[in-house]
Amino acid sequence: MEELAKLLWDFRGPNAKQTAEHHLIHLKEYFELEGISVVATGIDQINEFQQSAYCIVSMALVGGLRTALKPHRGQRYANHK
Repeated sequence: MEELAKLLWDFRGPNAKQTAEHHLIHLKEYFELEGISVVATGIDQINEFQQSAYCIVSMALVGGLRTALKPHRGQRYANHK
């Protein structure tokens, strides 16, 4: 089974949801432009004032994406299929 990572960009404040949604649009555009295959993208709501945009990718892509996109944090992702 392929090792996966979840890269996250955190947004806080009263406009966190809108900012995370907007950031996700740009992430998707980048992946399409660069021809990068992602497992999933989305938004995690931590609470009303904290949201995270994320992408789940192959661990092999993490180094390049960290340099190019500067996520705030990342973690190994357990695929529960």
